[in-house]
Amino acid sequence: MSLSYYLPLLMVVLANVGYHNIAKNQPPNANAFLTLAVAYTVSAIVTFGLFFIFKGNLRAEFTHLNWTSWALGIVIVGVELGYILMYRAGWMISTAALVANIVVAVLLLTLGLLFYKETITLTQSLGILLCLAGLVLVNLK
Repeated sequence: MSLSYYLPLLMVVLANVGYHNIAKNQPPNANAFLTLAVAYTVSAIVTFGLFFIFKGNLRAEFTHLNWTSWALGIVIVGVELGYILMYRAGWMISTAALVANIVVAVLLLTLGLLFYKETITLTQSLGILLCLAGLVLVNLK
């Protein structure tokens, strides 16, 4: 497989590690909504800048959008606010994302089976069971 296959994975991994370190270190008395508003303002500036650097045509590109862009904005707030609140509630950085991502993976697997007609192999089923067992073990006190 080529670099173009693995580069996005590397980007996601590095960005997620940075994200969780930054989210864990948010000042506990900072308003979480203002924190996100500032983050999204910076994000908007960076992404619009990149859009125009790569010669995007705003009017033409807007015609390709649909409801998913707006919905993505809403669910991103839920993800980010959820993690900030998890860390403020005392979740450890070593387990918060792990637990959340295992639960998400199992739910996405179910959605894939029900709505996208994806299939699952016996090996994948065993992997899911191991993840669920790991979820229990990680949360034992």
